[in-house]
Amino acid sequence: MDVARAAEHRVFAALYDRMTGPLEQGVLGERRAGLLADLAGEVLDVGAGTGANLPYLRSASRVVAAEPDPAMRRRIAAKLAGDAAEALQQPDASFDAVVFTQVLCTVTDPDRALAEARRVLRPGGQLIVLEHVRGTGSLARWQDRLTPLWSRLIPGCHLGRDTAAAVERAGFTIQSAELFDPFPRWVPARPMLQAIAVPAT
Repeated sequence: MDVARAAEHRVFAALYDRMTGPLEQGVLGERRAGLLADLAGEVLDVGAGTGANLPYLRSASRVVAAEPDPAMRRRIAAKLAGDAAEALQQPDASFDAVVFTQVLCTVTDPDRALAEARRVLRPGGQLIVLEHVRGTGSLARWQDRLTPLWSRLIPGCHLGRDTAAAVERAGFTIQSAELFDPFPRWVPARPMLQAIAVPAT
């Protein structure tokens, strides 16, 4: 069980949409649309939060939204499966796509969460990632210094995770990847990674 995500964060959940609204309108909404709009078949949205991905998954025949935080889950309760990322309660090879957006920074064990994603993906399935990741140089050093405080303000969030490396360690091949920086220099949760990967053969 993922302790950071399973705890209930009522205040954070209540403010989340307002806090992220400008970023969604300015940058992330378009990125989500580009990554998710054409996903067909059965899709697993891991760490679905308040449901930001759901409007873009219209081509999917079925969407399972996994979100263990009860405060977040109540906002999309009718569509949630309630799994934790490290222990997905889904059969092997049961999804055509697994989506991680703004969640791998908070899971206790990203390697295990990504291994679970690989387990539940069907052959030929896709892993979709949209996450803030580790910077370079002085930014990376500041991320390491700030993470203990940051993870209290943004529950469980780790600033400096090398998500691309974790994806590859979990047995995926990255087919396309783009780093982009939508934030001012003073924001430590940057750059962001947009990537599509498939299980390595």
